[in-house]
Amino acid sequence: MSTPISVQQTASANVLRQYYALTKPRVVQLIVFCALIGMVLAVPGLPSWAEVKRAVVACIGIWLVAGAAAAFNCLVEKGIDAKMKRTAWRPTARGELSDRQALVFSALLCAAGSALLWFMVNPLTMWLTFATFVGYAVIYTVILKPLTPQNIVIGGASGAMPPVLGWAAMTGSLDPGAWILFLIIFLWTPPHFWALALYRVEDYRKAGLPMLPVTHGNEFTRLQVLLYTFILFAACLMPFIHGMSGWLYLAVAIAVSIGFTGYAFALWRNYSDALARKTFRFSLIHLSVLFLALLVDHYIQ
Repeated sequence: MSTPISVQQTASANVLRQYYALTKPRVVQLIVFCALIGMVLAVPGLPSWAEVKRAVVACIGIWLVAGAAAAFNCLVEKGIDAKMKRTAWRPTARGELSDRQALVFSALLCAAGSALLWFMVNPLTMWLTFATFVGYAVIYTVILKPLTPQNIVIGGASGAMPPVLGWAAMTGSLDPGAWILFLIIFLWTPPHFWALALYRVEDYRKAGLPMLPVTHGNEFTRLQVLLYTFILFAACLMPFIHGMSGWLYLAVAIAVSIGFTGYAFALWRNYSDALARKTFRFSLIHLSVLFLALLVDHYIQ
């Protein structure tokens, strides 16, 4: 039989898992990965030990603030999340954590992350990260998402900031290379999310969110996905053109961009939920492989 202590430990572990789930771990991991790419590319050659320590601290600070934004998003959208299969499991949607608990947790994470960035990295990184928090948690979640089908396009600016944050952390400045990385993620975001929205359209309709497939229909959305992959293809060539990367990156960028565009073209010609899922999943592979190629290419040039 379970002892009172073991029951209490199990309950505490469950609460910790619920708080951890609020931070949207997989999303935040991708954010920190993209920020790390910005850090690496901002430093010529191998980093010094001091730069490695600064990068580690910056990653922790960015993770904390990104987790805070995710938790605030879960709080604001708990009613919407409860209506959607993809998000109904979230602790706020299920009522496992109260509004007060989620708000205090978000505030503590944001304060801790901001303090870490201010005192141990630099003020520019702290302000940029905090602005990203406001952009995602307030401007996108509260204002744009429920009002316009262009929410993903405009709000994508917040999601595209991680490499800029990483670059600022290492250099204390914002160079053209940082904005090239920003542009790639900014253009990647709409086809990535619209592919998801295509096969989750009924969830978004039920939740009352004006996502593009809900307001403009399936065919129009598929065309937009295709057009964005064309523009994204061009943007993915910019690191090579700008001199940030070499031939290895160029070969990988062309390959994964052809793949993403191919999925988008197939989706435009002959829609199915299964193909939309494959397109969405490949978009994640596209961005991860693209940035990994940047990382490897940086050290072999």
